[in-house]
Amino acid sequence: MIRHICMFTLKEDKEANKAEFISRAESLKEIAGLKRFEVVTNKEGTPESNYDVSLILDFDDVATLDAYQKDPIHVEFGKFVGSVRESRACIDYEF
Repeated sequence: MIRHICMFTLKEDKEANKAEFISRAESLKEIAGLKRFEVVTNKEGTPESNYDVSLILDFDDVATLDAYQKDPIHVEFGKFVGSVRESRACIDYEF
């Protein structure tokens, strides 16, 4: 299994952007091959340097992750994220 974790720092108006991110991320559940889907947000009161929101997704293998990356639903979500993100960090690992 491959776990894909992406963390994002959002631009100004973080609360509105966070709500929209969470809402739009729901569309990712429709992509074939996705085994686990979770969207998490940083706990209020934790350091300002933390990321604001994260996607935690599981796939059977790297080929399925690659297909997810190219899926039109993901591409469309990525366009939105690009408009509201300040920074991004990602890791893909086998477990």
